[in-house]
Amino acid sequence: MTDHSIDQIMRLAPVIPVIVIDRVEDAVPMAEALVAGGLPVLEVTLRTPAALDALTAMKAVKGAVVGAGTVLDPAMLNSAIQAGAEFIVSPGLTDNLGKAAVASGIPFLPGTANAGDIMRGMDLGLSRFKFFPAATSGGIPALKALAGPFGNARFCPTGGISAATAPEWLALDAVLCVGGSWVVPSGSLDPVSVETLAREASALSRH
Repeated sequence: MTDHSIDQIMRLAPVIPVIVIDRVEDAVPMAEALVAGGLPVLEVTLRTPAALDALTAMKAVKGAVVGAGTVLDPAMLNSAIQAGAEFIVSPGLTDNLGKAAVASGIPFLPGTANAGDIMRGMDLGLSRFKFFPAATSGGIPALKALAGPFGNARFCPTGGISAATAPEWLALDAVLCVGGSWVVPSGSLDPVSVETLAREASALSRH
């Protein structure tokens, strides 16, 4: 099943950078800085015209594991797979997307915010989820309560998490990693700064 490999991907580093990229030429230096800083798993969100080309370019960086985020439907899933995505992240979970992702065999991390979402994922054989949007969906108390009935589920909280709050999330048994955009600040790319932020993030300890 795909879960074994999504589990491995989630354990590679404590933080998965959530990347919104506008310029394809930034892709390789950004990926090199993140990998050098100890964050090999890169989620390129499909929110910009440059995203798919950037994802393909980042795959050339040694040590990078590059996936597509903000995947909303089977058509976007197919585009991401054709661009070379090694895993898929979605903000939520629908039957259409879930079945297509599972059928494709690609490691899949669907977004969930409540028990019904998690149960829908488990019906598809999934047990690794993104808790999204983490900060506004009840935060740590909500995830603790959700994790209770679902002992096998593990999560990557994403949305509103910062360098300051990440350690509190990573201390939870149900959390394997967190997603964060703070390691790739918006604006013009500064690879030295990105590598420094990545190094700090990769040093965060998990439970």
